[in-house]
Amino acid sequence: MQAYKDGQKKFANGEYDLAIKGFQKAAAENYEPVQTNYLIAESYRLSNRFKEAIPYYKQALDGGIASADARFQYAYALKTAGQYNEASAEFAAFAKDTASSQALQERALREVEILRIADRLKTEKMPVEAKSIPLNSAGSEFSPTILGNELVFSSSKKEKIYKNNGQAMLGLYKVAITQDPADIQGNPVLLSQDIFAEDANEASPAFSPDGKTLVFARGNNGKKNSAVDVDLYMSRNIDGKWTVPAILPINDSLAWDGSPAFSRDGKTLYFASNRPGGAGGIDIYRTNMDASGRFSKPVNMGRDINTAGDDMFPYVAEGGKLYFASDGHPGLGKLDLFSATRIQGVITIENMGLPFNSPQDDFGLVFYQDLNKGFFASNREGGKGDDDIYYFSGPEEPDSTTIAKNNDPNDPLNPNNPNYVNGKPKVVRYFLGGNVIANGQNVPLDSAIVHILPDTSDTQIAQLPSNSEGKFGKQPVEEGKSYTLLVERKGYISKREPFSMNGRTIPPIFLTKELTDTTFNVTIKLDKLELNKTFVLENIYYDLNKYNIRPDAAIELDKLVQILKDNPSMNIELSSHTDARATDAYNMTLSQNRAESAVTYLNSKGIDADRMVAKGYGERELVVPNAKTEEEHQRNRRTEFTILSY
Repeated sequence: MQAYKDGQKKFANGEYDLAIKGFQKAAAENYEPVQTNYLIAESYRLSNRFKEAIPYYKQALDGGIASADARFQYAYALKTAGQYNEASAEFAAFAKDTASSQALQERALREVEILRIADRLKTEKMPVEAKSIPLNSAGSEFSPTILGNELVFSSSKKEKIYKNNGQAMLGLYKVAITQDPADIQGNPVLLSQDIFAEDANEASPAFSPDGKTLVFARGNNGKKNSAVDVDLYMSRNIDGKWTVPAILPINDSLAWDGSPAFSRDGKTLYFASNRPGGAGGIDIYRTNMDASGRFSKPVNMGRDINTAGDDMFPYVAEGGKLYFASDGHPGLGKLDLFSATRIQGVITIENMGLPFNSPQDDFGLVFYQDLNKGFFASNREGGKGDDDIYYFSGPEEPDSTTIAKNNDPNDPLNPNNPNYVNGKPKVVRYFLGGNVIANGQNVPLDSAIVHILPDTSDTQIAQLPSNSEGKFGKQPVEEGKSYTLLVERKGYISKREPFSMNGRTIPPIFLTKELTDTTFNVTIKLDKLELNKTFVLENIYYDLNKYNIRPDAAIELDKLVQILKDNPSMNIELSSHTDARATDAYNMTLSQNRAESAVTYLNSKGIDADRMVAKGYGERELVVPNAKTEEEHQRNRRTEFTILSY
């Protein structure tokens, strides 16, 4: 039991390698075998070791694990191992599970479609040979880039161990490129002692065209919640010496910012970030730099390039073509390498095929001397360590356009052009439909009215009633646009449900007809409007011993503002609860102040004060009476609203 508790503590701190050791001891003692196997699998996944997670996910699922997304992650791990048939079956099974989230169900269905063409992608082989270079070690080497006649890269060579994955922490190193780049060996040396933080990871170096400016990523110091603590830094080479790195102003302090790359003229910096407002996980952004070194506001590269998954490691080659890595575009596994070509305003994304891509991570491409050869990184089977650097060379430009069998890959009559069929452009018409059910009962609700609104206003686009089966639709929707569904039904609380077309565009490679119709179905669950019904407001947090409304709490309270505006006859009690770690009297005062602060905020947003009552309960209504862990205390520290009348 102690080993399991130790594993839980390490897991909560993001120390996944140490968590695995604790959970494996618990597994050997057969303690909570189902949950233990699941947490071992999650620890491997969260430290990017998907293949190792497979047997533990399977044991947890065979044991009846209750986690809704365990099967999805199991399926994804199977995909990264190249077990496409098994992965497809698991994704399909997951998509039928009504207990899983709708967003993950949609991703699972998309993965089933991607896996259908995995074999086709495996035939997209370039006339290129890729070789692991001798300098690779049992650790990790990745993000190669060129500085003069040297290869600069990230490698796990520091003395301090990164508790996330058990490897040495990353630093920036350099080695001379030999006459035969495929035979680079020797002992890499530190790029610069001034670009070295012993307690952080440093990776993804990018040099300006003149070699005088370096931008790289630094963070992940191994402390709790440091996963987002990755930022971009800049150093300049003055008289042959690199300056102490300075953090860049384009970083988002609450996001992961990394994998930088310069444009060929050095005036634009590309990078990846999971900041709010993107298409999904990690997106690629660009920012312009002026002569004085000031940066413009970063701009998202758009939905043609960015997906609901991770899109990162951009690289701009001679001629301006963009290369990047993604697990959101159709690929062979996790991260695959892609090229993006813009012709007459139309961006075409192409998977680079074999030997660049594998079922594992393939990323960080850079050309060397010309467009015939270069380097990239991969953690594919057969390597020396985790991530390894590969050298590639070939007789032609290693670019996915070489797949074409004629001289013009953009010719509509070219059978290998994914955008056309029989010389005619492929067209997709998208529709939105779905059904309305009673929350908790899964009973269809007829006579509900679904108002389709743009996400920027309340100007109605369409109004759709639900039938006796609870179904409504279908309404045409446009690529790249977002919508709000306002659903009303007598006797139920009116609800808004967001729907975005971001990341839902069907890649042309999936299409076999000139015209394809596809409908996205959403399920909207309405809560019954009844007296004394209580709802917990998620993510309403306060600073210790304080009751002012923090920005993150304001975001959640704004959702309640919208609910009250959409249900103008509903009056509520807004209550605040504390944990039991201070005196009862102190907690009563603190919770009352917090409840009143929330009500004041709602009133400032236009909700009549007569519709709300503030009530502090202190520690008198604990959800977990004998809370021991921080997670249990947090469940007790909650904000709720209860319907008093309507």
